[in-house]
Amino acid sequence: MKRLDAANDNDTDKQIARTRQLWQSRIARDLTDEDARQIMHDVTGFFDVLAEWSRAERLAAANDAVAPAKNDGEVRHDR
Repeated sequence: MKRLDAANDNDTDKQIARTRQLWQSRIARDLTDEDARQIMHDVTGFFDVLAEWSRAERLAAANDAVAPAKNDGEVRHDR
């Protein structure tokens, strides 16, 4: 299990380094590892909210589907 944890830690370290590299150039100041972690958390949360809104919209659209017209026994011939 330690080997798997080490691999995950290495991936996390790479993500933090990449986040720092990406955002330092845009923010124009040095970022700490904690700054990079917070940015990663915030960006992930932002996309989680977008995904939640998308699911809610699809559910609402499915619930708004119009039911077929009720047939009261009358035959209709459209031309």
